[in-house]
Amino acid sequence: MIPLKRPGISANLEKRLTGKTKTLTDNLADPKNAREAWKSARTIRRDLKVLLASMAAGFARCMYCGDSLGTDIDHFKPIARDPLSAFIWANHFLACSHCNSNKKRDQYPCSPSGECLLVNPSKEDPYEHMNLNLPTGKYQGQTQKGKETIRVFGLSRPDLELGRAHAYVRCESMLRDWSTRVGNSQEEAASAVLKSLMIQPFADVLYAMIKKSEAPGAPNLFEADVLTALRSVRERIETQDVAASFRNP
Repeated sequence: MIPLKRPGISANLEKRLTGKTKTLTDNLADPKNAREAWKSARTIRRDLKVLLASMAAGFARCMYCGDSLGTDIDHFKPIARDPLSAFIWANHFLACSHCNSNKKRDQYPCSPSGECLLVNPSKEDPYEHMNLNLPTGKYQGQTQKGKETIRVFGLSRPDLELGRAHAYVRCESMLRDWSTRVGNSQEEAASAVLKSLMIQPFADVLYAMIKKSEAPGAPNLFEADVLTALRSVRERIETQDVAASFRNP
């Protein structure tokens, strides 16, 4: 996971969502009614999916695993738990069918005080709750929220861990290539490499590398040329919207 910036929605879409929510509220809709309303709202789902795809990392990647194509609209707070949130824009995320239907489903763990124990990437930095071991591709929960997030979304699936481990090797190679091209004043080629680096699947690997490059022990984690490149990349995006940097323009 990486942080995501939720864009505003058009007045027309907001009006339609608000209207649907009002209808559910007025009718005291239960989960069954809310699901039926959601399934029948084809144009709303179509428009939301387009908007979510523009918000997602890379080429409309799943906002949870960062690997597969986002095919589903997930309700962060499940309709089963809160049917009146079915049409709330802040409750929608783009997810792959595996993360949405096979893993998360209607899970929504909460603390005894009622606080949600899932990382919401549009409201907080997942890195504050989870640590990524780069060579192994394994996530380790640093907080209860981080541990529950890894469990609910199945972020410890072997295919994901292997994919992240390979992505780490790929990122190191691309960072070296980018740095070489910058050094040779091949700005156009360097920009193409950096863009590809930012929007590849497993954008969380590069994000974790950039975050770790800020740590005091960074020289022990990365080879000197990779660390220099990481710090240069970090400087380039510091003045930008970090979440936007990982999206396909």
